[in-house]
Amino acid sequence: MVEIKNLVVVGAGQMGTGIGQVALMAGFNITMVDIKDEYVDKSYANIDEGMKKLEAKGKFSEGKTAAGYMANCKKSIDMASAVKDADIIIEAVIEDMNIKKQVFKTCDENAPAHCIIASNTSTMSISEMATATNRPDKVIGMHFFNPVPLMRCIEVIYGDKSSDENIDAAIGFAGKLPCLRGDRYIAKVLKDRPGFIVNRITAPVQIYQNYIFDKAEAEGKTWEQLDNDSGGPMPTCVLADYVGIDTIYHGLKYYEKTLSPDFAPGKIIARMFNEGKLGAKTGQGFYDWSKGRPKPDKKAGKARLFKLKYPIAIMLNEGCRVLEEGIATSWKVCDDALMAGMNMPGPMAPNVNNSAKQVEVLNELVELTGKKYFEPCELLKSAKWVDMK
Repeated sequence: MVEIKNLVVVGAGQMGTGIGQVALMAGFNITMVDIKDEYVDKSYANIDEGMKKLEAKGKFSEGKTAAGYMANCKKSIDMASAVKDADIIIEAVIEDMNIKKQVFKTCDENAPAHCIIASNTSTMSISEMATATNRPDKVIGMHFFNPVPLMRCIEVIYGDKSSDENIDAAIGFAGKLPCLRGDRYIAKVLKDRPGFIVNRITAPVQIYQNYIFDKAEAEGKTWEQLDNDSGGPMPTCVLADYVGIDTIYHGLKYYEKTLSPDFAPGKIIARMFNEGKLGAKTGQGFYDWSKGRPKPDKKAGKARLFKLKYPIAIMLNEGCRVLEEGIATSWKVCDDALMAGMNMPGPMAPNVNNSAKQVEVLNELVELTGKKYFEPCELLKSAKWVDMK
């Protein structure tokens, strides 16, 4: 099995920076790579700032310092040179398959023969990325959740040709990466399917949200009123802005292509994307972010369109599809991964006695929206998923 000492992170954005920081904290040598000096310089500065904060809070063991850790952190804009001594590479560039495949090709051509090449993609095919290399057995997925230092889950994903040995090496590596909120939870993803486990279970909720966004506008409701329907620390429209309208749009287009036409972006999401109103990152989305995170005014009232019973039924159905397709073999893994990756209680355990009721809710939702993807799957209708604990 590969002994991992040297990590190269390709893509020095928010996710790559987080991955680099936790690997540095675990004692690995890391190199942050991107296409411009300003990107890697910013990433390095953010890692340094994060390490200094942890030192000030007394989070390091005796004798360890931020400066000591940072001595093992390098930066580069020359990917081919940076991967020469890598034991594992984690790609964290934008969700564009062509760009990812080019990264994998360059890494494959320049990294040592033993090196594992992993993608931090949240949705895309590991197997397709592997076709750009001559080492498909060493190409895997390692999907981290944002922010990496705080979210416990890491999905380690098989491509079609990933070897057990390399998956096990990656799981061992992932398990050493610290998390500030408790022990890491490693979810082994047994099949390379869109969205893997966590994002796959939550993805169809976006079909329902598309329906709600478009209906709200058609009925003259405000986004504040819609957000007051769902409430929570980050309600529906605020969360969409925070995630990024472009991220949502591209994700929906990918699922539209790989899972069902029902995932096609709705009128609101498509319009905002085309107008460049991408949310927090551009300062304007559903809300104006120029003065920080918006807080919907409770006095605005409610749209009375969003009903929580539908997302719960949708996620239960999708969890059953995850089991049907062999992506995971236990519904407990689905629940645990959602909690560790999103701080979201999973849909499975609360519904072990409610399959028939949720089938009714889904049939009602199909009639309401016209979306056939919400039709209950066979495993849910049979209730046999309950035994797959």
